[in-house]
Amino acid sequence: MTAAPQQLVFDLAHRQALGAEDFLVSSSNAAAVELIDSWPDWPHRACLVVGPAGSGKSHLANVWRLKSSAALFSAGTLSDNDVASFPDASALVVEDIDRGIADEQALFHLLNRVRESGISVLMTSRVAAGDLAFRVPDLRSRLRALPMVELDAPDEALLRAVLVKLFCDRQLNVDPAVIGYLCLRMERSMEAAARVVAAIDRLALATHRKVTRPLAAEALAALTEPRE
Repeated sequence: MTAAPQQLVFDLAHRQALGAEDFLVSSSNAAAVELIDSWPDWPHRACLVVGPAGSGKSHLANVWRLKSSAALFSAGTLSDNDVASFPDASALVVEDIDRGIADEQALFHLLNRVRESGISVLMTSRVAAGDLAFRVPDLRSRLRALPMVELDAPDEALLRAVLVKLFCDRQLNVDPAVIGYLCLRMERSMEAAARVVAAIDRLALATHRKVTRPLAAEALAALTEPRE
């Protein structure tokens, strides 16, 4: 008896929804959401959002970018020329300051401009500023003095909601029992949720099967199998 042939599935990119209406709120991210909502009435014009990989930092930063018309830079590309070119009262997102800063002096100058010209800056990092090491004197203390909000790994309620939304984005109707099964067995992060849903979608298409618990288990097992 031969196995049923699998449909050829093209591995096309699925556009990630990063608008405000797509950001789901729970106790794990409520403080950070409140910070974004309170702009432009921030007591300090610069702040830091900290959270582990997959906690939603980039999504939240994008929500603020759309709200504030901010320019977007990775800390690994920010230069002094960039900082000098920003007009007064503009807004700027600087992502991933924990992954290396191309020009620490540029970031220090940017924080000075915050004080002088009303620029708003939102920075993201996987770790708090006090746990980072810098070459430029006083940059660490300057960053530590900024308001900081933390994003925790998604709690179960948020993870369930994210999974439901990701399946809906792919026009997949999934039984709540499947969602509950996944929540108990998968890594608790936004990135993992996206990977799991994509894998389930691919398997369902390839095998012409509905999304059931056995199919979800098969896709999850394939994701967690060690690669040779």
